[in-house]
Amino acid sequence: MDRFDRIFDLHKLLSASRQPVSRQRVEEELECSRATAKRIIEAMRLYLNAPIKYDRVRNGYYYDHSEAETGAGKMYELPGVWFNASELHALLSVQQLLSDVQPGLLEKQLAPLSKRIENLLQLQGNSGKGLQGRIKILRAAARPAGPCFQQVADALARQQRIDIEHLNRRNDQRQWRQVSPQRLVHYKDNWYLDAYCHLREALRTFALDAITITKAVSSPSHPVEDSELGRHFGSAYGIFSGHADQTATLRFSTAVANWVAHEQWHQDQQGEWLADGRYLLKIPYHQSTELAMDILKYGPNVEVLGPDSLRQEIKQQLTAAAALYSGRTE
Repeated sequence: MDRFDRIFDLHKLLSASRQPVSRQRVEEELECSRATAKRIIEAMRLYLNAPIKYDRVRNGYYYDHSEAETGAGKMYELPGVWFNASELHALLSVQQLLSDVQPGLLEKQLAPLSKRIENLLQLQGNSGKGLQGRIKILRAAARPAGPCFQQVADALARQQRIDIEHLNRRNDQRQWRQVSPQRLVHYKDNWYLDAYCHLREALRTFALDAITITKAVSSPSHPVEDSELGRHFGSAYGIFSGHADQTATLRFSTAVANWVAHEQWHQDQQGEWLADGRYLLKIPYHQSTELAMDILKYGPNVEVLGPDSLRQEIKQQLTAAAALYSGRTE
């Protein structure tokens, strides 16, 4: 019988008995020694806040419900969710990952959970301290989640509409829109909101850090089927995707082929090794802005074979970049 089994058995024993339970009966029911029974009782008191008291007159243990955290006179219950050590370590890992992805995000809400997980680990003779500082995420070009993350998340959970003040960085203009949140997306170290925009009467994606003010709306959210969300937001390349209507054909040099062949640019991409060791990648897209940025980072190690509009766009940007360095003297 392991420690958790004994905890459950002791809890059932104390809950069912109208009189204090003797130490001898505890040892018999838990099939353990006096020392083990004492450790189980102390662990329940320390880590599970169990109000176990010892009655010296009647020589037995009982639940003092007047001191239970649930309130005077209420029955004490064990926590409803149990995890083994590996599952608890996984939960701590996820929490630390979230902390690294966006420092401070949901920190207040998750702090009590961390304490409970650590208590459960100590109950099992483990600790989560070994993970601290041993999981690290390096963020690149990440922006803060913005002041409205919690309000947006709450509206999403309640399936309610919200009014948002959104900053358009292209023209530096702010505009109020009423939206029905569909899902939060963490993409390339930044947060986005996929939502149904009631102004445009269509699905749109908003950078969460560009949402500066939110106001609650009592109207229920406009429902959008998951299949429609997938078709709209998943068929084309990038976060501001839309329905894919073009396919980019990219040829990568042998210098980067081994890396690109293992990258997933899009769920519907098609890759092919060429006879000379180069790599051919086909990607569905709608808007070229983000795709062009990702192509340009490969510099001379990638060539756009089609469509011609994308090839010319990349050519113009490379020409403009080259012009910055031509004819200059330090």
